[in-house]
Amino acid sequence: MEQRRISGKGHWYHETQSSRNDAVVLPLVPEAAFLEDRFLLDLSLSAEQHASQAEWFSAARSAYECLLPENSAVTRLHTLSSYDRLSTALTVAQVYGVQRLCNHYAARLAPQPGPDSSRESNRRLTQITQYARQLASQPTLIDDVSRQQLDEVALSVNDIVTFNQLIGFIGFQARVLAVFQALQGLPVRWVPGLDTQQDASADLFQEGEKQWQPALPAVEQRYANTQQLEVLNISLPQRVLHDMGWLLAHDADALSVLSKLTCLFFLPAEETPANNDHILAGMLTARINGSAGCYTDLARAWHGESGLPEAMRNGERALQAWSHNHPRERAIIQAVRVLTRAPGSFSAAQLQPLFEQGFTEEEILLLLVNSALHGWLNRLKIGLGNAC
Repeated sequence: MEQRRISGKGHWYHETQSSRNDAVVLPLVPEAAFLEDRFLLDLSLSAEQHASQAEWFSAARSAYECLLPENSAVTRLHTLSSYDRLSTALTVAQVYGVQRLCNHYAARLAPQPGPDSSRESNRRLTQITQYARQLASQPTLIDDVSRQQLDEVALSVNDIVTFNQLIGFIGFQARVLAVFQALQGLPVRWVPGLDTQQDASADLFQEGEKQWQPALPAVEQRYANTQQLEVLNISLPQRVLHDMGWLLAHDADALSVLSKLTCLFFLPAEETPANNDHILAGMLTARINGSAGCYTDLARAWHGESGLPEAMRNGERALQAWSHNHPRERAIIQAVRVLTRAPGSFSAAQLQPLFEQGFTEEEILLLLVNSALHGWLNRLKIGLGNAC
């Protein structure tokens, strides 16, 4: 069969198979590919916001450059091309429906040469796209069979780790953009054809505490290189990364930037109202996404009323009943629920109950970005292992 390469797709809803198209395809918003700030996508922020959030902004921009570089060299152990990465980013952006994000990745994908039209290439792209969409929209669909299917289309363990990091990062970026747009009162733009994420089944949380186990081979200490060991010295002491560290070390660069973000956002388990708010946001995010391992860890750290973790395990109705007499927690639950399920629909309406409960703008921002970061970790644990 003739091997040929074609232009990438310029529209949001790109195809998963190559087809001949001699016309030059332009993205909907071509200038979106050339933004100065590729994490916040040139969203207009105040000088105070830039100054107060500068440290984690820098780490997030490093994550973008690490996972979505201008050029991605393909080797035997690292087979994800620039087209693969940007196609995945656009697929995930489509799931979340944040228009600014969709414009950016469509514009970056458009000039990329697509894969050849062989059956193997089409099958690989189809499998990558399906996995990315499922992990983004309904994480509990991912299981050992899903990982085996990635192996069957020749993704190495290194690739699979990077691939899951990329999907988690785009979800994080989408939710951060949604929060900032809501804080500015920008209108939500509805994208047709996108379904709201459904909560994970309560059955996943009814069998007591669960421990996460990796489903892929981790880096062996005796074979770890200097960079991997240096990054692990930072990540392993962190509770949220300890179990995954040796597996995530297959992509030491991505683990390094993730470690910087988790170090900045996740406070020691102290009994403070702010920390309890963040634990609540993390628990709810894990409950919706179906990450039983993350949920167990956060429930152990919870210092509030003992009935909350059990109510959350039992599902939305039980949680609503519990929150009826807890207005502060109810405001957090309402905001985190929408941000986790449908960031493209997140608006200033979800922030108003938080302001009414006395939260400042910065407290709201840190709380919701914390939830977004938990969503990234949830998808890493679901994509790379199982809770037993």
